[in-house]
Amino acid sequence: MASGKHNLGWGIFLIFLGAAFLVGNLSDVSMEKLWPVFPLSVGLAFIVGYLYNRSNFGLLMPGSIFLVIGLLFFYLSVFGWWHMEDLWPVFILAPAVGFLAMYFGGSRDKGLLVPAGILGGLGLVFFFISAGMGGWWPILMIIAGCIILARHFFSSGESEKSES
Repeated sequence: MASGKHNLGWGIFLIFLGAAFLVGNLSDVSMEKLWPVFPLSVGLAFIVGYLYNRSNFGLLMPGSIFLVIGLLFFYLSVFGWWHMEDLWPVFILAPAVGFLAMYFGGSRDKGLLVPAGILGGLGLVFFFISAGMGGWWPILMIIAGCIILARHFFSSGESEKSES
């Protein structure tokens, strides 16, 4: 049974890559624009591997990173590489997405939320700065503080109710 799933995954992967090459050969779209299919297909292969065996949720990390970076490269190859000046924080956000994917697709280990939060927060701060809104990034700190306080007050009320 595992061999059948393995073959199915490889079959889908090869069809996807073959279709990308065929589009490149039969249309005006060049491989200069289509090369991001490679990181995308690697990411999809990891995700498909996870979907076949959900106990392998570690596959979500590289799958998510390759998908996010592949999408970034697709965007840049179509709309211009000069956008990298503002979009470089995606490289910080990609592993944050991977940690979140592992959390939601795996055992819900809260330890995965720590690096996701740190990387996600840093990525958002750098997006604010690179977008010319560098003076406004402290708003993210205020929002995070409000969330922490709200969680504290709501969880305190619940723990007091359970103690009585």
